[in-house]
Formats: sequence, C-alpha cells, structure tokens
Amino acid sequence: MKWNDTEDIVCLLEELYPEQDIFALRFTELRDMVIALPGFSDDGGCNEGVLEAIQMCWASEREEG
Repeated sequence: MKWNDTEDIVCLLEELYPEQDIFALRFTELRDMVIALPGFSDDGGCNEGVLEAIQMCWASEREEG
C-alpha cells in the first residue's frame, strides 16, 4: 500500500481506530498512523495535501457509515 491508495488507507484506519476524533489529529500523528498500518510499504515522506485528502476521505467514510 502506498500514499496514493487513499481508500485502502481509510478503510484500515477506520477499522483500527473507529473512535478516533479525525479532526483532532495533527498531520504528524496521522502520518505516523498511516506508516504503521499493516501492508503500508511507501516511504515516510508525504505532503500536507496527501494527509488532508486522507483525513477528508476518512471523515466522509465515517459519515456514510
């Protein structure tokens, strides 16, 4: 899994952290959570735009339930 696999990342984040306050996370915390996901194999470097996209997709996924 790489940084551009947003949907896969979001599914795992929601599965592992269903009670997480998504918007209380700092981007550095979100980055660390993504890097620690099982199957994540990309490097640790990403920009805020990527993290914001993950955050927004995660929030949308949770809303849709």
